[in-house]
Amino acid sequence: MKLQRKNGLRATALGALAVSGALVLTACGSDDNAGGTGGNGTKTSAASNIKCDGAKGQLLAAGSTAQKNAMDLWVKNFQAACSGVEINYQAIGSGGGITKFNQGQVAFAGSDSALKEDEVAESKKICKTGQGVNLPMVGGPIAIGYKLSGVDNLVLDAPTLAKIFDSKITKWDDEAIKKLNPDAKLPSTSIQAFHRSDESGTTQNLGKYLSEAAPSDWKYDPKTKSWPAKGGQAANGSSGVATAVKDAEGAIGYFELSYATANKMSTVKLDTGASAPVEATTENASKAIGAAKIKGTGNDLALSLDYKTKAEGAYPIVLVTYEIACDKGNKAETLPALKAFLNYAVSEDGQNVLSDAGYAPLPPEIATKVRAIVPTLS
Repeated sequence: MKLQRKNGLRATALGALAVSGALVLTACGSDDNAGGTGGNGTKTSAASNIKCDGAKGQLLAAGSTAQKNAMDLWVKNFQAACSGVEINYQAIGSGGGITKFNQGQVAFAGSDSALKEDEVAESKKICKTGQGVNLPMVGGPIAIGYKLSGVDNLVLDAPTLAKIFDSKITKWDDEAIKKLNPDAKLPSTSIQAFHRSDESGTTQNLGKYLSEAAPSDWKYDPKTKSWPAKGGQAANGSSGVATAVKDAEGAIGYFELSYATANKMSTVKLDTGASAPVEATTENASKAIGAAKIKGTGNDLALSLDYKTKAEGAYPIVLVTYEIACDKGNKAETLPALKAFLNYAVSEDGQNVLSDAGYAPLPPEIATKVRAIVPTLS
């Protein structure tokens, strides 16, 4: 797969991240199928190479539901190799994970968006001599799933999507939707727009896309992880939104592509201004993520995504999932387990384990950066 490359090595690394990261979320599942993706196909021999490095006791973590299955695989192998360690990852959403991290309740958090400035400031109270840093692990497309009998090839653009989620467009045969779908038989069915009830990086990334691609129609704070608009219906977690959309005629909602795939759900193609509408696929998301730039400094590897891309075949509603940990000031009793576990997760063995579960490992350029940072955590 060829990706656009900019700025030399950095763009090469990010383009590679796009290829692997965009693929990964098609494999990520909900809490409902957490055991399914790991399954019997997971490599178990990798456990023999895991370095426990004094890891012991209980290690608590929480956050993103998108990476739960990856965590399940890593935890299974790590605990098999390091019998004195118990790792508990709660898939409660990115916002919940960051809250727990900044309250000192977990050693690290998983988030579908990088820490905001106020969250970094808050993390300094817990990290004491340091702060929370963003370590990218996986990425992929946020699909817009829908259920509308007789309509299998729906096209929407950012302004229309913004109006739907802002309750400004309430019927499926609205003129704006008809204009984008001249050959579709659109019913007068009421639109049931579902959003996340919990704080979510998925919500934040959708908001960033709408804010940048349709600024006249989506005027809410793009930094919020909470759903900002009035109206619509709420459900908890990506799995909750996907189930709600699957069960309701005329419904539409947003979630990682894996949920649409698992539920055999139709997804919206986006009119981005390119020559043809763009489908939510891992390959198309990779083209959009390929335009990302590193905006973090020092040990922070936060990325800046281009939500307004009009590149051919680039699907712009994407996210990157991070592991968030203190660079300095970690609790002495959990530091060995934290470093050993993250070292394993980003190691060749840890990344290769994901392949058998349908995930894609990080490219060497990005993995090398993360592998250099994790051992320095203190």
